Amino acid sequence: MMEVRSDGTTANVVARIGSQPIVLAAATLVIMVLGMGSITLWRAYTGTSPEQERAASARLLQTRTAQASEQLVEKTKGLEATQQESIDQLQVVQDQLQTVKRLLTAQQTETKRLSEQVGGLTGAIEGLRQSFASAPSQETSSPPPARKKTAFRPRGGGKKVAHHKRSKSRG
Repeated sequence: MMEVRSDGTTANVVARIGSQPIVLAAATLVIMVLGMGSITLWRAYTGTSPEQERAASARLLQTRTAQASEQLVEKTKGLEATQQESIDQLQVVQDQLQTVKRLLTAQQTETKRLSEQVGGLTGAIEGLRQSFASAPSQETSSPPPARKKTAFRPRGGGKKVAHHKRSKSRG
């Protein structure tokens, strides 16, 4: 069962270890203890451990999260203020628009009324033109009758004015 090789000592040792499981388990245990010892010495020498690094990184992450949260709150408050200002300005503009609409409606009504008056005056002027055009030419060629000059008389006597006052007070 043993193999014979040219360097028989090496093959003999490996074969002997493989045949004894306790020796194999002990060698594995020694390798593991040496590995853990070297890791512990390395951590002690550098002064850091993964647990400390994880805790520090968790605290840093919490700090960053708190800062981001505060910034988000500040930005939200700023947006709320800006939105309220925009709403207020929009309400002012809407009020101004309603005022302009009312003024425009009043102006249009006034324009229609004035247009109707101009139309009525135009019709009256046209009627006067036609009446002057149809009038006989004799009236236009004869001079108007002269008025008699009279002495200055005050208009309406005191009695007439008093009479008018009485009639107004009676009615």
